[in-house]
Amino acid sequence: MRRVRYESAGGPLFLEEAPVSEPGPGELLVRCAAVGLTLPVVRKVAEAAEPVPLGGEVAGEVVAAGPGVSRFRPGDRVTGLCFGHGYADFAVVHEAMASPVPDDAGFVTAIALVRSGLVAYGALEAARFAPGESVLVTAAASGVGHLAVQLARARGAGRVVGAVSGAAKADFVRSLGADDCVRYDDGWGEPVDCVLDAVGGELLTPALAALAPHGRLVAYSSGGGTIQAYDLLVGAKSVTGFQMALIVRERPELYERWRRDLWRLHAEGVLKPAVHGEFALQDAEAAHRVITSRANLGKVVLRP
Repeated sequence: MRRVRYESAGGPLFLEEAPVSEPGPGELLVRCAAVGLTLPVVRKVAEAAEPVPLGGEVAGEVVAAGPGVSRFRPGDRVTGLCFGHGYADFAVVHEAMASPVPDDAGFVTAIALVRSGLVAYGALEAARFAPGESVLVTAAASGVGHLAVQLARARGAGRVVGAVSGAAKADFVRSLGADDCVRYDDGWGEPVDCVLDAVGGELLTPALAALAPHGRLVAYSSGGGTIQAYDLLVGAKSVTGFQMALIVRERPELYERWRRDLWRLHAEGVLKPAVHGEFALQDAEAAHRVITSRANLGKVVLRP
């Protein structure tokens, strides 16, 4: 099979031939029809001291199941998170990290909707959001952010604000139902009840400042950052970290309910995942450049 690899920090990425892996206990071997790129994986290429497997979101058909698998069998259509080599013709996915794809849905749609949608859904839940409240979403044009904007609107937000880096992204986010868009380097407007932050780093300070008294910020970024305790005390604000992997391990019933809700909202036309572009496997380097430049409007997808 073909897979994408690199040998030193920063790349370049290249294709190589490799044997197809055998699924181990509790694992599925998936023939990949679509692979979703994520910022954490792109960052690893630039920052990891040693090369790491390019994992990520994959969608396709199960071709083999390892010992102990009970929920899936060969021929099933699935999407899930691969922690090994995911930029490949075949990928190994643990059964717990996989979910079914409806027969009438495309694999690219599944990539754009499920994993990013689950993070957006979970972040909104972690914010203890209530209908009528105002929500600000950073990286609002990203794979997760553009779905978070739509989910906040669908769940009755009184005001939805997208925070973006440029005018083209602002137009895109407004088209999704945002009431307003702000630029990172400008004022962020009226305070909000909830901030869903996918950026972190230096942006944490203005994101926290954007909260109204008793507001809640949910951080789900891999970008890190530091918050001063005094900034929380002044307005009785709170910050919560959110990671989807913990939900999968500790609350699988929530994972399943959220997944069903995402597909229902999509079928009803309420949730419309956007795909910025589809790239061939051999063009993974170009796809990474789109993510690194933060130019994407929606999800970036590889097509093996």
